[in-house]
Formats: sequence, structure tokens, C-alpha cells
Amino acid sequence: MGSAAELAAAALMMLGYPCLMLTALLPSVPAFAAVAAVTYLADLYLHRRHSYLIELLTKVRAGLSIRFLVRELLLVLLLARLDLSEASAFYAAIACFTVFFGLQAPHGALVTLIGKRRSMPVQTRNVDLVSRVRIPDAPPRLLLRDAGEKMLHLDLPAVVGLLVWAQGGPAAAAYAGVVVTLGLGLLYVLALVPYLRAKRIPPRADKVLSAVSAWLREYRPETVLYFSGSADSAYQVNMWLETMEQLDSRPLVLLREHVILEKLAPTTVPVISVPGGVHLMNLDLSTVRVALYAANVGKNIHLLRVPTMKHVFIGHGDSDKLASVNPFSKVYDEVWTAGRAGRDRYAIADVGIRDEDIVEVGRPQLAPIQPRREAPAGRVPTVLYAPTWEGWDDNPGNTSLILAGENIVKRLVAADPPVRVLYKPHPFTGTRSARAGAAHRRIEALVKKAAAERAMDPRFTPDTAAQAAAKAELARVEQRLAELARTFEGGGDEAETARDGLVDYRRHEEVARLRAEWNDAYWRSFPEWEHRVITGAEPRLYDCFNVSEAMVSDISSVVSDYIASGKPYAVTDSAGLGPEEFKRQNTAVRAAVILDNGATGLDALLAAVRDPAADPLAGGRKELKEYLLGPDEPTSVERFNAAVADLALKAEARNAGQTARIATTADDPGLTSTKGVPAG
Repeated sequence: MGSAAELAAAALMMLGYPCLMLTALLPSVPAFAAVAAVTYLADLYLHRRHSYLIELLTKVRAGLSIRFLVRELLLVLLLARLDLSEASAFYAAIACFTVFFGLQAPHGALVTLIGKRRSMPVQTRNVDLVSRVRIPDAPPRLLLRDAGEKMLHLDLPAVVGLLVWAQGGPAAAAYAGVVVTLGLGLLYVLALVPYLRAKRIPPRADKVLSAVSAWLREYRPETVLYFSGSADSAYQVNMWLETMEQLDSRPLVLLREHVILEKLAPTTVPVISVPGGVHLMNLDLSTVRVALYAANVGKNIHLLRVPTMKHVFIGHGDSDKLASVNPFSKVYDEVWTAGRAGRDRYAIADVGIRDEDIVEVGRPQLAPIQPRREAPAGRVPTVLYAPTWEGWDDNPGNTSLILAGENIVKRLVAADPPVRVLYKPHPFTGTRSARAGAAHRRIEALVKKAAAERAMDPRFTPDTAAQAAAKAELARVEQRLAELARTFEGGGDEAETARDGLVDYRRHEEVARLRAEWNDAYWRSFPEWEHRVITGAEPRLYDCFNVSEAMVSDISSVVSDYIASGKPYAVTDSAGLGPEEFKRQNTAVRAAVILDNGATGLDALLAAVRDPAADPLAGGRKELKEYLLGPDEPTSVERFNAAVADLALKAEARNAGQTARIATTADDPGLTSTKGVPAG
């Protein structure tokens, strides 16, 4: 429903309209002007925040146009109550608002038509379309961005002029306001007309698709990473981009929603976003031999139907969750897991995945995770609490957040000797369960309160000079990253983005270097003992792994990934299965400290953090790492590349066999005879 500030703004705006009517009936010009200003500002604030409340107001017949019209009608009422209804300026006001709202129709039609004509059947990155199709510049952002809101706000000159007249000012103020409002409205409409000319709009969909297919025939992609999902799931494809860049074969990323493209991390790999299933089927993907799928979603069927390529489920994590043994995986030619544990997981689940169709390829994404090192003497060790989200059902084993989260954090912030707590929740937290969302907010408050109390503790002294320097470095890096992010000066619509979305390798390398510098400066910008809540894309989860000495989490791929570091970790038995049963059901916790919902057992984890000699699970973690993630040699990237190459050969063999069968059938007409086949 929005933040408290958004709710307050919406309440002020909606209460403002009865107050406007009251001030118009009194009548009181100053009061009317003050309340009108509140409604304008509250409306503007909600739009700038892209608040969902705006959408709700539209659903209850209180949309933007209605709100502006009601305010203008109440202004007319105010003028009538002031006995100004006989003046010619009064009739000018009525004529102005009538004509002004008449202009909304052609304005809205033009904006919609321009948007439709400039829409593309595909959006691309790192695909050269300029040499194949002519794509003109987009209209300026000033014209099309929030166009309806901008057009309606052009009533301000008339409203102000009429209020000045109503307060006793000259009638010329009213006439001037009316002329300015109508003039600006008409100019806005006329300014849009040139962008409907043929030379201002992109080619038809069929021509764009032909150009993309021509590029595909020239580029000849061999391995495709296919993905469909919501904006919140973009991390699932982002985690595979660096791996795609390291492939020996020619890679391509194929997306099914434009919103994912907007959330896609920087990459040098060519990317095509094609929402339409028919458009996808018309793309020339004849050279693709291996298709990789990061999620089990319905739209996968649109590519799974292609028999000339082999299809592989690679997932977006490797854990003991039920999602990791989804029976849907039977539709793929192979399922790739990190290590032996994934193979055994499917065997135990008995969901129809054959053992010979499982390939162990490691986890190439884990390369940035640093191994365990001795913490500098005197430094407060860091414990990361990274719970997973609540899942699609109310199984208490999904997340520790609801039943155990507060107990875990309370024990950690009260630990003696002290530790630093980093709280990094899953990005989906609270999206389905109100209880999970409330627990998250309570934990966030706990961490922030503990951070404030520690800042007042004389035992902890910040290095203000070093932190100030780090913050200055952080600001410099962020400014440069923002400059690099401003790629386009024009409208930046999907047609222009597809045209200009070619990777600048120097820029890409600079962004990668700056992100590393940002990460380093971020951790230096506050005391190393300060508790911290970390949300958003940066710093990344693996960055949090690298600055921590231990982690508390739940059954999820986060645990399997953390095992790559060799550091101590704890997992919460939120469902109350008991340690032995919990370990039996969940491979990744076999070398973990097991916590109950009261966080009992946390002392064992803290002891292992403070003294490596008091860490009886170190050997078990080493063995478990190889079982879950595979051997260190050959590297995961090498194994992944080998698996791609092997499957591509299988696809080639299948296609060659089909070609031979077709040739044999053509040479022997008897094979196609219908003799002996029952009629009907």
C-alpha cells in the first residue's frame, strides 16, 4: 500500500477535495488557494514516488483527470459564490476549462499512437541493428515522459490567474492565465504531431524481425541462456551473465519480458528480449545447439518446442529446497547440478529424472567468494544473517525470519565478546506473507537500534578521518557510475534503446573496475564494528560473504554458496525437525551448527569464529564442499564449458541423424506409403 509518507500524502490529497468544496462555499480565496496547493503537491509527490496508491485511486474512479476536473469545477463554484458569475472573466474561465479538457483527448491519442508506432517486437543489447534498419531518434523525454500529468498541470496558470482576480486583483490576471493555459496546451498537442510522420517512426514489426534474424544468421549463436520472469527475479539471470561471457561457444541471452532487460546487469553478451511467442518462433535460431534455462516457468515451452537444440536446466541456485527437485525438470534433455549432492537429491526425490541425464558442472558464479582467512587481531568479527524469503506456502521450514529471526539477532547483538551483525534479507521478503514483512521490519529496527547503542559505547571508537575519506571516494565513484549510466540523451524509448544498445567495451571495463572500487570504499565508509542492514543490489551477497567470518541462514542456495568459503555457518531448523532429521533431509546442513527457533546453539558458532581451534566442523565443511560443489580442479568454468561442448555434439548428432532419415525417406517412396493404414 506504500510507505507512511505515501499514505499521508494520499490522505491529505483526498481530504483536500472536501475542504476545497467547503472553502468554495464559505467562500474564502486564501483558504481555497492553500488547500489547492496541498492537493497539487500531494498528487505530484505520489506520482514522483510512482506510488501504487495512484493506481488504486484510478480503480475507484478518482483518477488523475477526475481530480483535476473536480478542482477546476470547485474553483468555478468559488467564483460564483463571490458573485463574479456575471463577469466576462467568469465565462472565460468556463470556456478555458472546457477547451482545455477538450485538448486532453487529442493529446492522449497522440501520446498513445506515438508510443505504439515506436514500439518494437524485440528489444536488444549488443546487437547491431543500425546497418540493417533505420530507427529514428525518439521524441524528447520532455514530451512523452509523464505526458498526461504534465498536460493536466498546464491548468496552473489559469487557476492562479483566476484566484488572483477572485482575491480582488485585476481581471487581466484571469485573462492572462486563461490565455497561457490554452496556449501551452495547444502547443503541447502541436509539438507531438511531427512525431507521427513516417520518417519519425521505426519500421514495421516484420522488417525489424527480419533484421534481427539477419543478425542472428551472421552472428550464428550456439548457446542460449533463456529466461522469463518478473522484475524481482532478474537476479536469477544476472547470476549467469559472467559465466556466459566465459563460454567457448558463441553466447546469446534470450529474454521474454522487457522489464527484465531493464534490470539486466551490464554484460558483453548479445541480448534479445522478445515478449511475443509468435515473434520468438519467427527468429532464426537454427545455429543454436544448447539452450540453458535458469527457471522453471510456463514460457519455457516456447523454446522447448525446438528439437534442433538440446535443452538444459541450470537453475538459479543449488539447495535442498523442493524447487531443486521439481518434476517439471523431466522436460529437459539434461539437468546440470553443482556436485554429487544434486545428483543424489534427484535420486532420493524420485521425480523421474534419470541419473544419466544429470551432469555435475560446479558453480561458476562462486569464483568471487574468498576462502577463510584469519581476522586481523583486535578486529570485531562479522556474522552475516541472510535468511531466505517465506516461499509460496506457510511451511514454517521455509524461513527462519518469522519464528527465529528476532531471537537470532538479539543474541548476536548481545554477544560478548562482541561481533558485528550484517542483516541481508532475501529481495522477495514480505512479498507474500505479511508476517514475514512485519518480522523483517522488527529485525531491521533491532539492528539499527543496536548500531546506535554501539556508536555511543566508549569501547568503540570510529576512525572519522578514514571514514570521511572513504565516503568521499564512494561519492566520486557513484558520480562516475551515474555519468556512465546516462547513455542516451534522447527519449530512450525501446526503439532507440535497441538501436544504440551496443556495448562499449572500455566503458564496460571501467564500470567493472568502478564497482570493485565502490565495494572497497563502501566497507571502509563506516566502522568495522558497526551493525548494518543491507538491502538492494549493492553490496552484493558475495561481497557480504567476503567480509564475514560466519553466517546464519536457512535452507537455500545461500548456504551451499557460503560453503565455498570454508567458513563456519549455522542453519535454523525452523520446522522443529530435530538435528538428526534436519541433517538427514538437508545435505547442506551436515557441517552446520543447527539452531532451533530460540537460537540455541549460537554460542557454538561464535566459539568457532573466535578460535579456529574450537571449530570441530572444519573438516566436515571441507568434505561437504566437494560433495555439494564438486572438486576445485578442473575449475567450474572449465567443466561448464566441457558440458556445453559435449551437449552441442549430441545436438549435432541428432540433427545429422534426422537429415539422414529424411534423405532415406525421400529415396524410398515405400516408406511413406499409406497402404495398410486404416482409413479415418
